Amino acid sequence: MAAESEDPFLWLEEVKGEKALAWVKAQDARTEGELKSDPLFQPLLDDALAVLTAQDRIPYVSHRGGYLYNFWQDDTAIMGLWRRTSVESYKTDKPEWDVLIDLDKLSADEGKKWSFKGASCLAPENVRCLVSLSPDGGDAVEVREFDINTKSFVKDGFFLPTNKSTVDWIDGNTVLVGTDFGAGSETTSGYPRIAKVWKRGTPLSDARTVFEGKAEDTAVWPAVYETAEGTIPAVVRAVDFFDSETHLVEPDGSTKMLPLPLFAEVQGFFRDQVLFSLRLEWTAPDGKTYPQGALLAFSVDEWKKTGQIGAISTLFTPTERTAIDEVATTKDKVFVSVLDNVRGRIYAYDFADGAWGEAKPVSLPENGTVSIADADVHSAIVMFNYQDFLTPSTLYWSFDDAAHIEKVKSLPDRFDASLYKIEQFEVASKDGTKVPYFVVGPKDRTGPLPTLLYAYGGFQVSTTPWYWQTAGKLWLARGNVYVIANIRGGGEFGPRWHEAGLKQNRQRVYDDFEGVAEDLIAKGITTNKQLGISGGSNGGLLVGVAFTQRPDLFNAVLCDVPLLDMLRYTKLPPGASWIAEYGDPDVPEERAAIEKYSPYQNLKDGVVYPRVFFLTSTADDRVHPGHARKMAALMESKGYPFLFYEELEGGHGAATNQKQRAAQLAMQYVYLAKQLGAK
Repeated sequence: MAAESEDPFLWLEEVKGEKALAWVKAQDARTEGELKSDPLFQPLLDDALAVLTAQDRIPYVSHRGGYLYNFWQDDTAIMGLWRRTSVESYKTDKPEWDVLIDLDKLSADEGKKWSFKGASCLAPENVRCLVSLSPDGGDAVEVREFDINTKSFVKDGFFLPTNKSTVDWIDGNTVLVGTDFGAGSETTSGYPRIAKVWKRGTPLSDARTVFEGKAEDTAVWPAVYETAEGTIPAVVRAVDFFDSETHLVEPDGSTKMLPLPLFAEVQGFFRDQVLFSLRLEWTAPDGKTYPQGALLAFSVDEWKKTGQIGAISTLFTPTERTAIDEVATTKDKVFVSVLDNVRGRIYAYDFADGAWGEAKPVSLPENGTVSIADADVHSAIVMFNYQDFLTPSTLYWSFDDAAHIEKVKSLPDRFDASLYKIEQFEVASKDGTKVPYFVVGPKDRTGPLPTLLYAYGGFQVSTTPWYWQTAGKLWLARGNVYVIANIRGGGEFGPRWHEAGLKQNRQRVYDDFEGVAEDLIAKGITTNKQLGISGGSNGGLLVGVAFTQRPDLFNAVLCDVPLLDMLRYTKLPPGASWIAEYGDPDVPEERAAIEKYSPYQNLKDGVVYPRVFFLTSTADDRVHPGHARKMAALMESKGYPFLFYEELEGGHGAATNQKQRAAQLAMQYVYLAKQLGAK
């Protein structure tokens, strides 16, 4: 195997190097020339734009300070509008929106294409906000203080230049910040290593350090928890991607670490209780052993007074097929979203007189995905969303902590769902583990059809049923099938499902995916010539491994913003932050496992590979575009056919606006149709 110094394509890791960009430009032109000239492209583009820019989409909101906030993009608001409306207006068919920031106007005025990356507002009034703006759609942002009442940026207010910063309010004149403070202030992953308290009217250089992590940590994240009683400033020291410590910041600037194991994840604070979940089994100071995946709580006030953890309460204990998905709080309730065999349930919890009540199920539709769309810690307002593969998203709202629930908004049908059915199957992977997957296709299917298989399989990310509008309109409605696989590495069945595919066990994830593909063919749902696969980011690695290990199984590969050179991924920031997931190529036994599956190192001569379509972004500062570039160049050097498209902006999402997304989707579905013989 060639050493790094012998890699002929290292020059493609120069993000904006002249030679690299010339190669990218040539590949983009070739791909656009082939796909955009296809007769299918324009109707697919029209359909994609109709879905992505439709005015009847649900404008999802967050309730803060008596208003509902939303970020919106369409065919006229290209870069988007950050806006708000009243509760009463939102419930009408045509809400009256008060535009706070017009990103298109801001971009034109300043001569820089700004992407909105969120805003942290000072509770409970919500009139001063720290707005994050990206100059290219990447993760690095410029932070500016914004006054909602005047709809303007605050002169001489809090400001941070473009960086991978995290900043949040402690009070109206104080923020907790992690950013690039100069030499030695970042981790090897390229994230902040130091957290400081910064006072209004003082230079950042005078901010007081409250915590320092180690260079080899993933990051040190300021984390101000919002509760009905006030804010709880904290610093999270991410030892690696999954293990962390939470340090509460006291008024005098000292810190006190919560007495939790590294594998505990703080889910929030409620009254005097800290809510946390367990990634691994834990034997607590009380001598009891709590199971992996449990949701627990104890009194922070008692711990501060005595220095000891008092009574530990168990809110949720998982089973083999259930797992916590998310936790949110209102003023008087805790809501927990749970996955039950990859379908959603939501439970509400009370805390009174120092004790937790029993879990009470929230009355919502079943057999799909129910999620907590928003919860306001200062009121009894909570919102839920329901969807499944054939049911458009519906937003439900409660003003009384889910005692009464009303339907507020529904997404219209994007295709005729009555023609299709949802089936759930499971297949035994290579080691015998049963892996579930969903098949969505025509009710009258009589033979194999062109099929698109999607999965993620990493970082404990759960892939649950969702109303896939674009695939429904551009793929399903044209008589085809799509499949969602719940392979290991995800969180569908809790931490154990994720842990099973870590580091040296990574091959299990790929075995699961290949097992689902084989089962689809065995069941006659599709054939290898009609089967395409799709994945992005870690999912891009998944499909990269799949087509290099089993090129016989697939005839199309959508490989989006992927990791592919796994022997060098830690050299490309923030790759080192993922060592806890993939392992370290500098550790011999871990490198040995990585070498066996890393797509870039396992592309062989003389093999018939499917034609791959790579999609990436020059501005992707999370997964380096060099991965996709180098893999495509290696295929080019070996004479293998492929398509490659690189958006100049867009960050890890590979697009900053809906027009870019629509064009990319249209090209990808033209490609799928050509490769798989679809309509």
